[in-house]
Amino acid sequence: MTENEAKKTQESLQDRLAQVVELLQRQRVVEDLTHRQEGHHHDLVENLVHRQNLVELQRKLDDLHSADVAYILEALPLDDRLTVWQLVKAERDGDILLEVSDSVRETLIADMDDHELLAAAKEMDADELADLAPELPRDVVHELMETLDAQQRERVRSALSYDEEQVGALMDFEMVTIREDVSLEVVLRYLRRLKELPGHTDKLFVVDYDGILKGVLPIKRLLVNDPEKKVAEVMADDPVVFQPEEDAYDAAQAFERYDLVSAPVVDKNGRLIGRLTIDEMVDLIREESETEVLNMAGLREEEDIFASVWRSLRNRWAWLAINLITAFVASRVIGLFEGSIEKLVALAALMPIVAGIGGNSGNQTITMIVRAMALDQVSPGNTSRLMRKELAVALINGLVWGGVIGVVAYLLYGSWSLGVVMTAAMTLNLLLAALMGVLIPMTLARLGRDPAMGASVMITAMTDSGGFFIFLGLATIFLL
Repeated sequence: MTENEAKKTQESLQDRLAQVVELLQRQRVVEDLTHRQEGHHHDLVENLVHRQNLVELQRKLDDLHSADVAYILEALPLDDRLTVWQLVKAERDGDILLEVSDSVRETLIADMDDHELLAAAKEMDADELADLAPELPRDVVHELMETLDAQQRERVRSALSYDEEQVGALMDFEMVTIREDVSLEVVLRYLRRLKELPGHTDKLFVVDYDGILKGVLPIKRLLVNDPEKKVAEVMADDPVVFQPEEDAYDAAQAFERYDLVSAPVVDKNGRLIGRLTIDEMVDLIREESETEVLNMAGLREEEDIFASVWRSLRNRWAWLAINLITAFVASRVIGLFEGSIEKLVALAALMPIVAGIGGNSGNQTITMIVRAMALDQVSPGNTSRLMRKELAVALINGLVWGGVIGVVAYLLYGSWSLGVVMTAAMTLNLLLAALMGVLIPMTLARLGRDPAMGASVMITAMTDSGGFFIFLGLATIFLL
């Protein structure tokens, strides 16, 4: 999709959202007006207008892709969201539940009874059921498992047995397998009998009679080669394969590195048990990116933008409490130098500059390090070199921009010694920011925590307290 097409699609989706919001507002206005009216035909008029608005709203929803309906649901307050959700056709419930964010899905499931949940789940494949099952009531999951055939039940249990960050939890069981000793013509006839291929089928999986993966047959090779050739002659016998215990993020990086659309998943004996597809990898990368952004801000989990006040408070309070403590520490650092500030008022005006620039520089460093760690570019062998590089960048930036603010300080207050202190403080605080920007995520990773967890909060705390201490300490020593 080109950039213009993508923009057009997004604009169209925004228009649809605006239309849905307008219809909901119109419905509320009409209901309010009809409630104020009195007369014999009051109930009839209200009912007709109400049904007319809902029919128009439902028609608009029916025209939208499930992912677009999910987008609209996420953008609506809870009451409006549930109103729209009730208008979605029952056969689309499963697809939309899989598309919405976890927090919004929770509100939708809470609005559904067991019968509706079972009806929605019965339309899903095994891998999709495994995604949804942890969020369903236990009795619904139990009843649902009883309705599945033996193969589907085993597939769901298999997917649920893996951690959500493992390949096995994301693999798809719908795939096309063929034998290596048949001709391409036989394969083509077999595909025509299927009438429909699983989504993202760019290759067929070649297995023996025991289900052991022998290779893959890309669709493009199937189409351009002589139909009389055997599969073994044209297949690729060295495909990229994954095992269900592997880390899903490593698999996502492999998909990006090798431009994969699908890839086989095999057990320890080489038996084909599933496949990974590009759509799952894109969703995983997006979720990981969102999680990193939330973690760096100190948010513990994804939050519905229209969540209740209490739930939002529970999600945000922990790191705010930590931030309050660090802010108190910074204030006590300033308190240690009250006498210096009273004697030289210029210090009060200049010290936020040192802390603010240090915080920005530290966030730049920590963002680069977290990204590099996510891409597995940081190893014990290059840590010291990485540290030296970041310190060198901080030193040069400190001398250049510290020199600039030092000149400004001299011009404003007529003190060259104040300018020198400003330059020195800026340089030292940037060095501190670079050091902490490397050490914080690495320490978190070594402790088994997400390296982005609260990183932004911690680096700001270090550069604020450190910046105040360095600047006011130098000023006390050399200016007073």
